[in-house]
Amino acid sequence: MRIQSFFDPATYTLTYVVFEPDSHDAIVIDPVLDYDPLASQTSLASIEKVSAFLQAEGLTLRHVLETHAHADHLTGAQYLKRRFGAQVVIGQRITEVQQTFKHIFALADSFPVDGSQFDQLLDDGQVLQSGRLSVTAIATPGHTPACLTYQIGDALFTGDALFIEDYGTGRCDFPAGSAEQLYHSIHDKLYLQPDATRVFVGHDYQPNGRPLRYETTIGVSKTSNIHIKAETTRDQFVSFRQHRDKTLSQPRLLFPSVQVNVDAGRLPAPQPNGIRYLQIPMNLKQPTADDGSP
Repeated sequence: MRIQSFFDPATYTLTYVVFEPDSHDAIVIDPVLDYDPLASQTSLASIEKVSAFLQAEGLTLRHVLETHAHADHLTGAQYLKRRFGAQVVIGQRITEVQQTFKHIFALADSFPVDGSQFDQLLDDGQVLQSGRLSVTAIATPGHTPACLTYQIGDALFTGDALFIEDYGTGRCDFPAGSAEQLYHSIHDKLYLQPDATRVFVGHDYQPNGRPLRYETTIGVSKTSNIHIKAETTRDQFVSFRQHRDKTLSQPRLLFPSVQVNVDAGRLPAPQPNGIRYLQIPMNLKQPTADDGSP
């Protein structure tokens, strides 16, 4: 098994191609569709790099795995599905995320909240056979209810649950997020893996300007993660995470990303005038009168 990483500096996102060099079976984890919010324009630069690698290596893309419905970038899953015939996979609790955001975005009554936009939903412990690659889903809720970590061989792909040790963990203040659940996901699941287990993270924010990193280990995380070490208690982590989350700004692409990603990466359907439109809620946390006053 080999792993190739791709970094999107605009969103600090890491995309992975996991492949078997003998059989040429491949998986892509968390692909990015570029989006410029000022122009409200999508583009393909990031996903084309992944596509070019798949073609150059002669790989057969079997599945696109989403660790969760991302809040900071649009997924390129549908592009890869159309181009390579891959199936799109996410955690089975995506239905809870869909139900939450269907209300927030006032999506049409016809918008399904059963996960049927995806080709396959995985439950905790379920094994996905992708050619000669075997993927085990580990439910790691907390950042969102539907977050999965994917275990392939000796590697964990943790999405937004666990980051490089000098950055810590994902935030838990999105709708239905839970610091307590994230603690148990990391402390009682991921940290039970062997210390040598490799960890491939979903983002690297390069704290203090250090060079890009995308890989650590469970052992290093247990001893050095700045948010949660092996000895960190639940109450310590929950208190820290809740306090820190109150200081964080919302992701720049929160509303476009989640709205597209709960629909498995499909862009909103064109309206009768041929133009696609996003639904962007206003004053969600502090409702106002028509004139903007409280």
